[in-house]
Amino acid sequence: MTVDHEIPVREPLKVSPGDSVQVGDQDAEWPAFVFVTARWGAGWMPARHLDIDGAAGTVRVAYDTTELAASRGEAVDVIRDDPDSGWSWCRNAVGGEGWVPHRALAAE
Repeated sequence: MTVDHEIPVREPLKVSPGDSVQVGDQDAEWPAFVFVTARWGAGWMPARHLDIDGAAGTVRVAYDTTELAASRGEAVDVIRDDPDSGWSWCRNAVGGEGWVPHRALAAE
């Protein structure tokens, strides 16, 4: 890790194909993402994983908004890279997993 990555205060949101969500704003910093609200929570997810009709959306691809807290200098393994969003799903040394932004990762 090149910089610390802190996770949001809200609980992670896990959605499955076919779930209905309300679609909110597009993220200014991460334009691939929109804020979605389901009856069991809310979070940011890539818009390309949704069929969007106005403010309503249907999930096309399962998504988990869990982020991985990590500290500068900590080693993490990239499990799945998502270059379109600028994030990678990573695992730390104790087995924790979640999304980390590319800007926090250093290539070895």
